[in-house]
Formats: sequence, C-alpha cells, structure tokens
Amino acid sequence: MAQQLEKSTQAISRNSSLGEASYLLAVVAAVLIWSTSFAATKIAYTTFAPFTLGVVRCMLATLVLLLVLVVKRQFIIPTPQDLVSLAIGGLFGITLYFALENVGLKLTTASNAALITGAFPALTTLLELIFYHTKISGVKALGIGLAIIGVYQIAEKSAGTPGGQLLLGNLLLIGSGIVWAFYSFSTRSVVKKYPLVVISFYQTLAGTVLFIPLALTERTQWQLPTLASLMAFLFLGIVCSAVAFLLYNYGLRKLSASSAAVLLNLMPVFGVIFSVLILKETIGISQLVGGLIVVAGVMLSVRQ
Repeated sequence: MAQQLEKSTQAISRNSSLGEASYLLAVVAAVLIWSTSFAATKIAYTTFAPFTLGVVRCMLATLVLLLVLVVKRQFIIPTPQDLVSLAIGGLFGITLYFALENVGLKLTTASNAALITGAFPALTTLLELIFYHTKISGVKALGIGLAIIGVYQIAEKSAGTPGGQLLLGNLLLIGSGIVWAFYSFSTRSVVKKYPLVVISFYQTLAGTVLFIPLALTERTQWQLPTLASLMAFLFLGIVCSAVAFLLYNYGLRKLSASSAAVLLNLMPVFGVIFSVLILKETIGISQLVGGLIVVAGVMLSVRQ
C-alpha cells in the first residue's frame, strides 16, 4: 500500500513538472517564432512593398484573432471611450509601428533589426522615466544606458555606408521603438478591463484600417507574389501574429511576467542566428559587440 502511494505521488510530481515545462516551452516557442519574423519579412519583400505587406499581414491577423474570439466566445464590444483608446493603441502599435519597422527593415539588415528591437524594453523604461517621472534603481539606469550605447554602436557603424541606407533604416527602427513605447502607455487604461485577445483584435482592426491609405501609395508597386513571398506572408500573418501570441499568453498562465521578459531578451540573439542561417547575412564585430551590450543592458533594466 505504501509503495503504491509512493508511486502515485511520483507520477503526480512528474505530471506537474511536465505541465510546468509546457508553459516554459510555450514562451520559448513564441520567442523563436518572433525571432524569425525579421528574416521572413525580408523574403516577403521580394514581391511585397513595405506598407502593403504591413496592411495585408494585419488583415490576416485580424481575421485570425476574430476566429479565436468566436471560438473562445469572448467577442465583446467595449465602451465608446475604450474603443477610442483601443483605436489610439492601434494607431501607435499597428499602423505607425509597422510602417516604421517595415520601411526600416527594407533599408537595413535583418540582423541589425533584431539587435535594435531588442533594446525596446529599455527604451520604453527610459521614456516612462521622462514622461511619468517613475523612480528607477541605479542598476536599472545602468541597464538603460548600456542598451542605448549598444544601439548607438550598431547604428553609428552604418553611417559610412553608401547612400546611408543602413543608417536611415536603423534610425527608422529606433523610431519604431519610440512609437512602441507610446503604444504601451496608451494601452494601460484598457489592459485590465478586457481579455488580451479582445484588446489585440480591436487594436489590430483599427490599425489595419488606418494602414490602408499608406498601402494605397504603393499601388504602382503591387505585383503577384511568388511562392516564397506568399509563404513568408502567411507565416507572418498566421504564425507570428496569431500562433505566437497564443503560445505566449498560454505560458503567462504559470510563468511570472519577469521570467517571460527575460526569455524575450533572447529575441535579438535568435533573430541574428536566423538571419545568418536563412538569409546568409554576415555579422561584423561592431554588430556583435553592440548586440551583446544591448542584451546585457536590457537584462539589467528588466531584472526587477
């Protein structure tokens, strides 16, 4: 009897460990998927123009999120005031963010994009300090400073490139990080009122509608996609925008937000790896040093 009880206890313990591991693996899978988005976007650019790719990707993501809402029976109509807040969030987090990121990624390398976007958490903390006068520790301030130095190291080494395209692309990506910070600020008023899928649906819907005028400016560049660019577009719209989001939120059921944030800091590392493996990009010493400084700075800035 005692042996049977001990075996049952061990089985329960094993199942519990496996269950906890599944949440960790879900977040890691989401990070890996998001890390491939830079390379996938580059592939999609063979036939899609930047704004056009942004709007069709967001359209597909909107449809997927709507399907999730229907399946989960969470379709909710927010109050008019909250709809305005969600629309503002869509303007910053979808329209302006993807407009700047897509054009920036068109001009710079996927590895540069991965390293620069890795500094966004520290950049958000810095802007929060400036606009909301939040108190931060010395360690956090050091982390923010390191992340900014790392981004400068990456961007500054592109200043001498022919035509300055790399530098302009890097600057646009930094601009997308500033826009993302304002998106985070604008979402605070609604994030605790509705499920995350509901918030994402309305923001993506609003952002998509506001994106259409930008895409129309590229109509002379529209062309039929190749198989590779079409697959990249579907991957971005379904896997990166919907599947990874669901995996990440599944992991947050058991993982703390700080643990998830630490795992998100691996995105620039994986992003560079996938850029080298998929696009055959080469990484310079300045990029490597800048990337390591960014990762170290962000790790320090979010450690609390």
